Amino acid sequence: MIPWELVDSAEVPGRGGVLTLHRRGGEFVIRQNGEELMTSRLHGSEDALATLALEKLRGVKNPRVLIGGLGLGYTAAKALQMLGPEARVTVAELVPKVIEWNRTLLSHLAGNPLKDKRLMAVEADVADIIIASVSVFDAILLDVDNGPEALCRDANNRLYSDEGLWAAHRALRSSGVFAVWSAHPDEHFTRRLRKKGFTAEAVSSHPRGAGRGGRHVVWIAKKAKEKY
Repeated sequence: MIPWELVDSAEVPGRGGVLTLHRRGGEFVIRQNGEELMTSRLHGSEDALATLALEKLRGVKNPRVLIGGLGLGYTAAKALQMLGPEARVTVAELVPKVIEWNRTLLSHLAGNPLKDKRLMAVEADVADIIIASVSVFDAILLDVDNGPEALCRDANNRLYSDEGLWAAHRALRSSGVFAVWSAHPDEHFTRRLRKKGFTAEAVSSHPRGAGRGGRHVVWIAKKAKEKY
């Protein structure tokens, strides 16, 4: 067995600990304080986050999409595949080195989505962008932390709190889509989405993308009516 090699590390702002990038042969893994967050070997559910959300935008002209969390680039790449030439995608990534890794060491994994002219990667907390936006986006996709549990940064809780869901609802245009990736199911979160003006369903997704192994969850919530 080829051992894992530590390639680089980066501090997470807001007392979130340390991200580490590891390589074993052609496989890459990003870990948070030693716990695996994402791997290039299994990314079916990251693809599904974009696919399930953006298929709801068929027929929308010049869609504006916000993605929270760059990771290994798979969600951004799938989003670009789903969208037309007039779409604009903003990816908010809190850790600057993750953007650097995607431009260099990891660029080949997802086909280098950061080179696509439709995409803009910004060093920012996606929560700040959401809070500052009113009727701006047709879709907001969150792959931040482990989902509503907010494993890595306590500050991520504000994305999934009642106030965070109000802000997401406000930031979306009419009939906009709010999609959230999670490592675990959470029926309470589904109910809270519905109380905040979304129609919502939790969709099981296999990391392998082939119906095998464990399952992650993607919430697909559509803005139903004004609630602010």
